[in-house]
Amino acid sequence: MNPDTYKPEHFLWSYDDGVGTVRLNAPAMKNPLTFESYAELRDLFRDLVYCEDVKVIVFASREGNFSSGGNVNDIIGPLTKMDMPALLRFTRMTGDLVKAMRGCPQPVIAAVDGVSAGAGAIIAMASDLRLTSPESKTAFLFNRVGLAGCDMGACAILPRIIGQGRASELLFTGRSMSAEEGERWGYFNRIVDAAGLDEAAMTMAKRLASGPTFANAMTKNQLNVEWDMSLDTAIEAEAQAQAICMQTNDFRRAYEAFVNKERPVFEGD
Repeated sequence: MNPDTYKPEHFLWSYDDGVGTVRLNAPAMKNPLTFESYAELRDLFRDLVYCEDVKVIVFASREGNFSSGGNVNDIIGPLTKMDMPALLRFTRMTGDLVKAMRGCPQPVIAAVDGVSAGAGAIIAMASDLRLTSPESKTAFLFNRVGLAGCDMGACAILPRIIGQGRASELLFTGRSMSAEEGERWGYFNRIVDAAGLDEAAMTMAKRLASGPTFANAMTKNQLNVEWDMSLDTAIEAEAQAQAICMQTNDFRRAYEAFVNKERPVFEGD
């Protein structure tokens, strides 16, 4: 993909200086997801694996909300009429979005304002870093619509972020988690006033984009693959990953800058 000319049909995209920004674009309905936007987002994150120009992704809010989850009329209603093979195709497709987000080498920053519910909460959860506004509400509300909390990787990822007991409470009850709770529990990295949320996310994104992006991609990969490794296996995997990074030009640049008492300028190679 060419980030300068990429024009999605079902969400907004902007690109500047290594940072791609995604926003769902139905603010009157609190930015729900549709069958089409799920699929197009999945395809975007898959394509990012091969797009070296994009260093970081910001998944931002629009007009006061992040995402209300699956559209009631466009998704929930049709699901009640599908047979099992069609339902499984849908649930696998939504799960593929999370796989693609975790599988792309770019760090993903969620800037969560207002409502983040259902699949919207999952997208934020699947991101690498999360900022939020003080009045945001996050709800993994699948239980409240008669579904299991185990949706799109929630039972695997959420306990690793906030702990088993807290994740169990949110997934069993579907209740909202406040911004303050989320920060205290380690779900949100920081609370930022709504007016400054986009700027804070972009500042963080620019910082990451100007860093050693090859090494950052390696860090993300190791965070993914070490979930089910023994300690000995993880330490060996990190030894190999770090040895690879020690062969990069960015590692040499950092050393030379240190010797010359300068700030390193990383180029991602």
